[in-house]
Amino acid sequence: MCGIVGYIGEQNASSILVDGLTKLEYRGYDSAGLALMEKSGIEIERSVGKLINLKNQIAQKHFTAVLGIGHTRWATHGKPSFENAHPHRSNELTVVHNGIIENYLELKQFLLSKGYGFTSETDTEVVAHLIHENYEGDLLKSVQKTLKQVHGSYGLAIISEKEPDKIIIARKDSPLVIGVGEGEMFAASDIPAVLAHTRKFIFMDDGDVACLTKDGYQIYDKNDIPVTREMRTIDWNPVMAEKAGYSHFMQKEIHEQPRAIIDTIRGKFSLEQGTIGGELLEGIQHRIKDFNRIVIVACGTSWHAGLIGKFYIEKFAKIPVEVDIASEFRYRDLVIDDKTLFVAITQSGETADTLSAMRIAKKMGAAVAAVCNVVGSSVSREADSTVYTHAGPEIGVASTKAFTTQVASLFLFALQLAQTKKTMTPDQIRHYLKELVRVPEVIEKTLKHEDYILSLAKKFKDAKDFLYLGRNVNYPIALEGALKLKEISYIHAEGYPAGEMKHGPIALIDENLPVFIICPQSSVYEKIASNVQEVKSRDGIVLAVVTEGDTGLDALADHKIEIPAIAEELSVFPAVVVTQIFSYYVASLLGLDVDQPRNLAKSVTVE
Repeated sequence: MCGIVGYIGEQNASSILVDGLTKLEYRGYDSAGLALMEKSGIEIERSVGKLINLKNQIAQKHFTAVLGIGHTRWATHGKPSFENAHPHRSNELTVVHNGIIENYLELKQFLLSKGYGFTSETDTEVVAHLIHENYEGDLLKSVQKTLKQVHGSYGLAIISEKEPDKIIIARKDSPLVIGVGEGEMFAASDIPAVLAHTRKFIFMDDGDVACLTKDGYQIYDKNDIPVTREMRTIDWNPVMAEKAGYSHFMQKEIHEQPRAIIDTIRGKFSLEQGTIGGELLEGIQHRIKDFNRIVIVACGTSWHAGLIGKFYIEKFAKIPVEVDIASEFRYRDLVIDDKTLFVAITQSGETADTLSAMRIAKKMGAAVAAVCNVVGSSVSREADSTVYTHAGPEIGVASTKAFTTQVASLFLFALQLAQTKKTMTPDQIRHYLKELVRVPEVIEKTLKHEDYILSLAKKFKDAKDFLYLGRNVNYPIALEGALKLKEISYIHAEGYPAGEMKHGPIALIDENLPVFIICPQSSVYEKIASNVQEVKSRDGIVLAVVTEGDTGLDALADHKIEIPAIAEELSVFPAVVVTQIFSYYVASLLGLDVDQPRNLAKSVTVE
C-alpha cells in the first residue's frame, strides 16, 4: 500500500513528484504530501484526502527545488488525518514510508526517553526520529544503522538539509524501483510513476539501501556491502497508463482484455503441433514427475483465478490441487514437502501474505512457480519459475484484465502439465488451444452487449443486496462477480456455488433480491437450470448469463445476457466480463469513484 516517488536532477521536482503521485494514487488516497529541498531548507506540503487536494493547495506556489520526495497514503498506523500524512520530519531530515514497523511502540518509548516529541500516530515518525538519533555526519550510515533496529516492512525515502544533494532509499517487503535518467535519478513504488521520464529501471532486493545523486546511484545489500543489480529496460508505453478517452481506468482495462490475453498467450504454444512451449515450466521441468500435489495460494481476485486453475489442472493433468488464501495458509501447521508444487498468484508480485507464504513453502522444500504481472517483482525473483501475464499496467484498484490474464496463464500452465505428464494427447491439447485462441474475439463480442448491461445497471443500481450463483468452473465467477460489485459499488453481494443455495442463502430470496446466475451451456446446465427454477419459485429476480441462442431459460429468467458459445472451460472469460461491466456501471451510475474505491489499495504490501 501507499506510494513513494523521489526525484533528483535539474528539473522542477514538484511537478515530477506530483505527476508521479498521480500515477501512484491507486496505491492509496487517504492523504498525500511532498518534501522539497528548497534553498531555504526542506519545505513540506501535506493534505488529507485525494491528491487533488494537494494539487489545489500548491497550485499558486512557486517551488524551485530540484530534489524531493512524495507520498500518497493508505492508512495503516493512525487514521487518515493531516497529522498522520507523510512526509514526516525529525529536525533537519524528512522521511516517507510504506509498510509497517512492527516494533514501533518499543522504539517510540526509547525515543521518548531521549526527549523526542511525536505529533502523529504513525510508525513512520519513529523511523524519522531514529535516523536522526543515529546521525553522526553520514546520512547513509545512519539509515543503515536504523534499519538494523527496526522490524517489519518498509519502502523508505529520506532527505536531509545537512546533505542536500542526495536521496537515501531502502526496501524490505515493500516494492521500490530506481529509475535511471540522464543527469537525473528517480525512485518509485511502481514503474508507471516515472515511466514518462525513463525506461531504465533497477529493482531493489529486500534489505537493499541505495544512495541516489543526480549523477548516479550506489546500492548496498543488507550487510552494507556495495552491490550491482541488473538494469532492465521496460517496454511499456506511458500511454498505456492513461485513460485513452474512457471515463475510468477500470472501463479502459475491461476493454483492454482482448489485447491483454493475446499478449499473454502469444508465442507460448504451437497449434500445428498441439504443444505448449517450455517457458511456462522453465526452472521446474525436471521435477514435474515427482509432484504428487499442487498448492495454489493467493489473495482476493487472484484467489478466484486459482480456483479456476484448480479446475483446469485437475481436469487436464490429473494432479490433486488445493487452493488456499495466503493469509490463512501462513498460520497453519503445514504439510509441504519436496513433492509439492507451490503456485503463487499475485498481480503485483509484492502481495505481502502471498510472498510470505511462498517463502515458507520454499523453505519446506516445495518447488515454487509464480503467476505474476510485474517483471522484476519480489515474487518473480524468488520463484523457481514465473509465468508472466503481460497485462500491462493495471491502474483501477478493482482488478479486471489482471484476473483474465491470470486465468489464461493457468489454462496454458495446466495444458503443459498435461503434456509433460502425458495425460492428454496432442489432438486434445490442440482442441483446447484452438478454443483459447478464440477467447479475445469472444470477449470482443461480449463487450458489444455493454449498452444492454448498462440498462440493467440502471434498473438495479439501488438494490441493497445481490446473490451470485455458479457451478463447476463458473462457481469462481460467481465469487468474482460478487466481489467486484461490493468493491466498487458498496452494495452487499455474495457469491455461492449454486448447489449450496438450498443450504442457507435460499432464505434470503424474495421479490426484492436480484440473483445473478452464470448458466452457459455446459455439463452442469440442467443442474443450474433447476437452481434458476428454485429462485423463481421464491419470487427472486433472475439475471441469467446464457449462451447465445439458448432459449431454455426464457420462461424463468427476468433478464438474459447472452455470451458467445465457447468450450465450457473457457466460458469463464465472457461470463466474468459481463459481471465486470455490470459492476462498473452500477458504481458509475451511483456517482462513486470507480477507480479508487474507499478503504482499498491496489497492491496490498502489508499483512
